[in-house]
Amino acid sequence: MAAFFSSLNRTILAGIVIVLVMIGVAGTFNSFGQMGYWQFFMRWLHILSGVMWIGLLWYFNFVQTPSMPKIPDEQKPAIGKVIAPTALFWFRWGAMSTLITGALLAWMNGYLLQALSLQKPFTPIGVGAWLAIVMWFNVWFIIWPNQKKALGIVTVTPEEKAAAAKLAGMTSRINTMLSIPMLYCMAAQSHGGF
Repeated sequence: MAAFFSSLNRTILAGIVIVLVMIGVAGTFNSFGQMGYWQFFMRWLHILSGVMWIGLLWYFNFVQTPSMPKIPDEQKPAIGKVIAPTALFWFRWGAMSTLITGALLAWMNGYLLQALSLQKPFTPIGVGAWLAIVMWFNVWFIIWPNQKKALGIVTVTPEEKAAAAKLAGMTSRINTMLSIPMLYCMAAQSHGGF
């Protein structure tokens, strides 16, 4: 059992197999050709992507950043050279996948333009979408370029490295702040509260 779970790829594949078994048990394989199923499937992909993105955002802000001062200096390179670049890879592609699946979901359900123009009754999801777009922009055009400098992926002066780390950290905190109303809006569209 340990050998099985030591492989992330096998673990993910097993999760997919479990989903397929659940679909088979529920008898919903025949619904694959129906638009309603693909709308549901896109929502599921959107949620998976969002969990990856916001989960890593919160990991950085609730775990990694507050823990850095407690880590001995000789151990910090492991974070900066190994863990952070890998986490940032999944972080930024989680953001991209969340944005794309969210736009596709809104388009498939026929409310993309109404949401982006904040028309009723799509105002909550529209506000959430705009917050997510700002957060996505922050990830790709502020956090990631500055993290590359802060982590030494891109060669810069020590002063530029410090400034980049500060800007990336502040922008990550802004995204953490925005994630709270964004998630509220996403839930409010389907479940009231707006």
